[in-house]
Amino acid sequence: MTRSLGPLILGRLAASAFSLAFVVVTIFAITAALPGDVADTLLGQSATPEAAASLRHAMALDQPAWLRFWHWAGDMLHADPGRSLLTGRPVAELVGPRLYNSLLLAGATAAVSVPLSLALGLACTMARGTVFDRAATVLMLGTVSVPVFLIATVAVFVFAVQFHLAPALADINAVHSPLQFVRVFLMPVATLSGATTAQMSRMIRACMIDVFSAPWIEMAVLKGVPPVRIVLFHALPNAIGPVVNAIALSLSSLLGGVVVVETVFSYPGMAGLMVDSVAARDVPVVQCCALIFCMVYLALTTLADVVAVASAPRGRDR
Repeated sequence: MTRSLGPLILGRLAASAFSLAFVVVTIFAITAALPGDVADTLLGQSATPEAAASLRHAMALDQPAWLRFWHWAGDMLHADPGRSLLTGRPVAELVGPRLYNSLLLAGATAAVSVPLSLALGLACTMARGTVFDRAATVLMLGTVSVPVFLIATVAVFVFAVQFHLAPALADINAVHSPLQFVRVFLMPVATLSGATTAQMSRMIRACMIDVFSAPWIEMAVLKGVPPVRIVLFHALPNAIGPVVNAIALSLSSLLGGVVVVETVFSYPGMAGLMVDSVAARDVPVVQCCALIFCMVYLALTTLADVVAVASAPRGRDR
């Protein structure tokens, strides 16, 4: 088993490393192509060309692109994202607390959406073709089709403005008890969990129905094995690879939703920091945030690939 799985897993890891190198180059190229720079933000529109040129020289913004990339990539290899061009503070000090907040929001969302998606996906699989399955499928398709920003806006209007059940702004500094945690995170987590759960449930249902078409599942049905036992002890273990892939892909889609949710609810996460840094052309902060987002996505997809390879029946037999 080790001999057969080793090269496959190493191949997945090598592909992820190559993707990460490509992502690093792409991030630098995109940020370098942004119009304007932080000198325009600091000096304003009334600055003279001489003053702007002097400030760009002091910040090394007038160096060739390849030289700036060389310095930035070398610093990132040493886990040093540099200093903010706008405030002069280390980027790690700016990103660290925001990264913790974003991971807290993503973790709370995953804790809600993953069990709910598994339960809904398995329930639709067991009741496939029934009214419940059709109604759940239509509801999931409708939820996926609605933009996240619209869900967030409606949630603010209904639960915060009309019924005052939860605060409109997610102030995590006000969290001092489990009840306050629920109140503050209720709407952001519910907004993210809605689209994530719907997408994940659909993918899990598709994976499980594909496994249900196998001959050995039909044999178990003919032998009179209870449906719950078939799903939990026969189908699910053999579909663990595709199911983990579905969960990883759905959770990686949180990256796009987090940007919208943090903006609507004024949540102090990385997405808000990245949006503000793009507006101010604070390139080191933008590059660090973008790289972290891409690394999280690559980590999730790579983990899903490794689990899929390790759980494949051919790999287990060997």
